[in-house]
Amino acid sequence: MNKYKFFLLSLALGCLGPLAAKDYPASLFGVKSNGTTLNTTAIQKGIDYIHAQGGGRLVFYVGRYLTGTIQLKSNVTIVLNEGAVWVGSLNPYDYNLEDPHSCSLIYADGQDNIGIIGKGVIDGRGREVSYNIIDQVQKGILDDSLKLDRPARRRPKGIYLYNCKNIQIKEIMVKNAGEWVQFYDHCENLAIDSITVDSKAYWNNDGLDIGDCKHVRITNCFIDATDDGICLKSHDRKSFNEDIEIRNCVIRSSANGIKFGTVSAGGYKNIRIINNKVYDTFRSAITIATPDGGFVEDILVDSLYAYNTGNAIYLRIGARWNKGDIGKMNNITIRNLYAEIPAGKPDAGYTYEGPVEDNPRNISPASIIGLEGGHDITDVILQNVEIVYPGGGNPHYAYRGLTPADLDSIPEMAKSYPEFSQFKELPAWGFYIRHARNILFDNVTLKALKPDYRPAIVVQEAENITLKKVKYKEPGGKKKQVFVYKSKGVKE
Repeated sequence: MNKYKFFLLSLALGCLGPLAAKDYPASLFGVKSNGTTLNTTAIQKGIDYIHAQGGGRLVFYVGRYLTGTIQLKSNVTIVLNEGAVWVGSLNPYDYNLEDPHSCSLIYADGQDNIGIIGKGVIDGRGREVSYNIIDQVQKGILDDSLKLDRPARRRPKGIYLYNCKNIQIKEIMVKNAGEWVQFYDHCENLAIDSITVDSKAYWNNDGLDIGDCKHVRITNCFIDATDDGICLKSHDRKSFNEDIEIRNCVIRSSANGIKFGTVSAGGYKNIRIINNKVYDTFRSAITIATPDGGFVEDILVDSLYAYNTGNAIYLRIGARWNKGDIGKMNNITIRNLYAEIPAGKPDAGYTYEGPVEDNPRNISPASIIGLEGGHDITDVILQNVEIVYPGGGNPHYAYRGLTPADLDSIPEMAKSYPEFSQFKELPAWGFYIRHARNILFDNVTLKALKPDYRPAIVVQEAENITLKKVKYKEPGGKKKQVFVYKSKGVKE
């Protein structure tokens, strides 16, 4: 029995300390529920006391609990009952601003058997806190670069857990963090189930980030965020993400729905993304990228349904912060995917929309793009896939043709941030494949609602591309839909 299965069995049997031990009402430690009393010290006292007693649950009932940074400790579970709301302080100095690890509403470092559960709410009030940080920067009290007039550092996350084991996050709602809503970093045996993220009030609000973790299950969650919905990251070249499952989640985002990277220094192995829905998402439904030297292997995406999303699939190798090591990507299976790409802006109405100035003028295709010099994306299977595009690509509006000069002028952009829009105009309306090898399309349908001047698929500088049972649906589309350039082994 692997460690994660043992962890789940322990949860079911109630064997973990914080889930089976004594309940302590927060009021026992002088915690006030009036929404105005700062409870940081009292809540921390409760956690420290329960930890010293060997474990238990700190329970919050109906009310508003104002607090700054809280440190969670081993064998302690925070229980937020329905109607209980943790409210983040608006004073920046109630957070650990100088430490990126603990600059969060809730953090833990090196703890075991911990949890945050219940139907209550954690409201970071991130926009207001960030505005107060800006005020301190403008007065010369804090030092920050204010990227685009927004704090580049020191904004508090909602939850940050580092190097922790045996974690349960269940049913809570997390709202409006100052930065990433949740970041689980170098953690092991992590179960996140039936949570809601509603964080659209500020910039850089990733809904849920997993960094260099092992044995993770993310199930039945709803994520609505102004940055990537669920994002797997790897900041540590000596670590990587392994044995992670994302299942039965619904995601809305003004960036990517589900994304690997950035950063991607270590890698990703044995990742399963099953039966998820993405909608109203500015960038890609699924992005798998390694621009920083990490490896990506043994990835399964099964039953992903995407509606009103800017792009369906983006696979990319780059060389951004790789320090000389080029990433690798192989053994990727994407099956049973359905996606609808709109002609308009899919995240219109978000408080912080994606930047339209970064987009190409004609709708981009899904893409598999490695890097020149032998750094191909290899062994990819696309099976039972249907992508519906608006079509209507206009050569008089913006143009990328099929001449050698046109195709050779598509830049490598190795050091650029990996997004489907980074190349601007691409020569295909359905799929663009470059620097790739051993790619199988099996039962793939590409549909354009209006005629497009481009072919459906362009294969450039690639090898062993098999297009099996591929259907092209385009009004009046009698043109050749597959164009091959500097490639070999392309089979239709």
